[in-house]
Amino acid sequence: MSYMTTSERQSLLSGELAVARTRGLFAQALGRVAAAFGFEHITLLNAPTVEDLLLKPLIIESSLPVAYIRDFDRGHMLRSCPFAARMRESAVPQVWHLSDSGQSQTFPAELQNLMRQHGMLAGIAMPINSADGQRLVFWFGGERGSLGQSEINELAMIILYAVDTYNTVKRNEDNAHSSLSARELEVVRWTAQGKTSIEIGQILALSDHTVNAYMTNAIKKLDCVNRTQLVAKAIRLKLIN
Repeated sequence: MSYMTTSERQSLLSGELAVARTRGLFAQALGRVAAAFGFEHITLLNAPTVEDLLLKPLIIESSLPVAYIRDFDRGHMLRSCPFAARMRESAVPQVWHLSDSGQSQTFPAELQNLMRQHGMLAGIAMPINSADGQRLVFWFGGERGSLGQSEINELAMIILYAVDTYNTVKRNEDNAHSSLSARELEVVRWTAQGKTSIEIGQILALSDHTVNAYMTNAIKKLDCVNRTQLVAKAIRLKLIN
């Protein structure tokens, strides 16, 4: 997107976010925002509170390597991260680049080493409130030069669209949670345990035709294409364990 003007890039990325109505499309749109600004990774997380010790439970969406998150939490680095408190207390974007001695000194050596190991030399953390008052942070990281003020301003505008989309996706998921009937949830739960329609019918004293009807309704309500996707989405939405 380097050939685009700032306004064209902002318009394109904001437009992609505005039409993303599922969690998957939202994650893809965030990934394109990251790539457009030269970042490899994007994470959307709940802002850490003073009680939080681990990063993983705070993550809503992330392209961070599993090894990075694992080692970050093993080292209990959330408490020593210089931006953790600022993300709770301020809406000002937090920008860093490890080549800047003034900025890098605020990071503990262990965290610096982990960031360098995974190519997180530069980044920005942008706190923002969701519609329900939840404090969110959009975090971008990768190997690129320092962000200029114009890029920070542009990203800030794009993130306003991102949080609107997140609010919509979350509201749709909450509606999906309440839309499945008790019988549909039972069918999905047994399907997740590997039971066929005939077996589920025997368990619930229903015909396999009725079981399939419940399954079809659940697939439509959760905007899925098949049973496998339905089960995966139901687990992710915590409709079933």
